[in-house]
Amino acid sequence: MCSAYVSSDEIRDQFSRAMSAMYQQEVPQYGTLLSLVEAVNQEVLAANPELKSELQNGDELARINVERHGAIRAGSPDELAMLRRMFAVMGMEPVGYYDLSTAGVPVHSTAFRPVADSALKRNPFRVFTSLLRLELIEKAELREQASEILSARDIFTANVKTLIGRFEQQGGLSTDDAKQFVQEALETFRWHDNATADLAAYERLHDEHRLIADVVCFRGPHINHLTPRTLDIDEVQRRMPSVGIDPKATIEGPPRRDCPILLRQTSFKALEETIAFADAAEGKHTARFGEIEQRGIALTRKGRELYDRLLAVAKESAPQVANNDAHQAHLSAVFKDFPDAYEDLRREGLAFFHYQAVQGVSVQGPISVEQVDSLIDQGALSVTPMIYEDFLPVSAAGIFQSNLGGSSHDHYASSASQQEFEQALGSAVIDEIALYTQRQQASLEQALAQLAG
Repeated sequence: MCSAYVSSDEIRDQFSRAMSAMYQQEVPQYGTLLSLVEAVNQEVLAANPELKSELQNGDELARINVERHGAIRAGSPDELAMLRRMFAVMGMEPVGYYDLSTAGVPVHSTAFRPVADSALKRNPFRVFTSLLRLELIEKAELREQASEILSARDIFTANVKTLIGRFEQQGGLSTDDAKQFVQEALETFRWHDNATADLAAYERLHDEHRLIADVVCFRGPHINHLTPRTLDIDEVQRRMPSVGIDPKATIEGPPRRDCPILLRQTSFKALEETIAFADAAEGKHTARFGEIEQRGIALTRKGRELYDRLLAVAKESAPQVANNDAHQAHLSAVFKDFPDAYEDLRREGLAFFHYQAVQGVSVQGPISVEQVDSLIDQGALSVTPMIYEDFLPVSAAGIFQSNLGGSSHDHYASSASQQEFEQALGSAVIDEIALYTQRQQASLEQALAQLAG
């Protein structure tokens, strides 16, 4: 890339901050949520110097306050393909495939995000991006109507498409072009309170599934939430009512642990907003909400298999009472079979870690991968947890359903369609487990080389 061009990391950082400012204007409760999360994070760090040191040593502390993930829903393959090109300008690649139809939500998804360690530390902005699966709508007439409405819209400005093309041709954008790109790209994610469909069409699609109406009936895939990262989601959940925020009933994901794993999420309930429809009728729509997440360590395939197995047990034996205390107590009891010490997670091959050579420690004799445990015991190698950067389909569906309301649609359950999704996307998605494996191996090789040098 020419040195005169702005880095993709910088463009991503500018865009995520602009998106956060825009969403705070659109949804004032989001600003309240940010203040609450920041206060809780400061209290956690003050009370837990060991955690603060761990985050500092892993170069993770600086990203906490800028960390956000958003979510959007595209209506057509063409929209998804252009979104991929847009996110590429910001150094964000499609990671993971998520089939939410198995949970009664007619979409499949990927997460656009940075993948390199340096890019993640700069700003780990992610956008969970779903594609509506029109083929899952049983009524042919409704499918055709939805397709017709979607085909009449263009969710991208002419200028942003020009700038995307310029980036692809040049390999970068100038300072002025990057600034313009951020402003033009924001328009795709902006909220519009006027629908492109008439009220009758909206209601027919809404009756099929609220998410379908949300995707199809508006000028663009408005950002439906932005998510700050907290270091104590249980405390944020507990405090939300005290600042005028109504949280969903339960926290999604694994239970509270000494060594957090994967991802825990909660949200406040979707706003009911007044909409002007294409036939001049007025109505209400709920789509946008606030979400909070707490991220733990990334799990290996072996770790994910254990997590999925225990989650299935918890679901099968879940108590009928839908309150968070009972839910968390039940989960904790089931997850006693999941090791809760980092060294156990590492030795049993359940989670991913970064390896670092400890300065000033001398090592005798040749160094090899087989000596890792011994080198750690000697104090020559240190390890830090590798943060999980991705998502959980069951949790995502739980967030969707709690905010969209209504019952799940079991008739949407189908086999995953990753091939069709990738065809619409215009590229393959990156396997997230393979990515974590590569990052862990690279850190280990670098650490061993430093010790040997």
